[in-house]
Amino acid sequence: MNAHVRVLIADDQPLVRRGLALMLAPEPGFEVVAEAGDGAEAVRLAHEHRPDVVIMDIRMPVLDGIAATARLTAELPACRVLALSTFDMDEHVIGALRAGAYGFLPKDISPEELVAALRVVREGEAILAPRLLTRLIATHVTAPERPVPPSPSGTDGLTGREREVWRLIAGGLDNTEIADRLAVSPSTVKNHITGLFAKLRVRDRAQAVIAAYETGLVTARQAP
Repeated sequence: MNAHVRVLIADDQPLVRRGLALMLAPEPGFEVVAEAGDGAEAVRLAHEHRPDVVIMDIRMPVLDGIAATARLTAELPACRVLALSTFDMDEHVIGALRAGAYGFLPKDISPEELVAALRVVREGEAILAPRLLTRLIATHVTAPERPVPPSPSGTDGLTGREREVWRLIAGGLDNTEIADRLAVSPSTVKNHITGLFAKLRVRDRAQAVIAAYETGLVTARQAP
């Protein structure tokens, strides 16, 4: 049985909010608990209704989606954010993920993709549209004028196996695929990931992927 998912929809366009709510209405296990027209209202309603996932538009008045996501991450860490935007520009993707969003998808996704993404985010996993991940990678690799930032705290303390797991995560492999590649059990992979995230001080796979490209662990030309 799929877990019950309580959803808050935040978008400044009433038609978009209503459309998203109607998309989720027939789905078993989903409940839209509130709708917000700006980021500040989204934060307030999240405190009131304690949703599992907030569908967060990026461009909103009063408080934009990235700022609202940062507040929710700090104030309600159990409430996960799935960012949606018509404008899939790289800075929006990076900003949302760094603010604490568990995923970033364009608004032209299908109802089936939205439902699947909400379930993934509800379980604490990250999700990013393939076309956005490709552009994100390219941006970090092909921007020579941008100085390489210092390595995240804890990088030097990684074991060889943790570093290999990190590289495979950045290559898009899930836990089962990593286990197959390394000839270990999925539970062993999960333990490595727990230690890796703690040392990197990242919360999820999306932030780990960004850190991998920023530190030069992998590049877009490398195969996992």
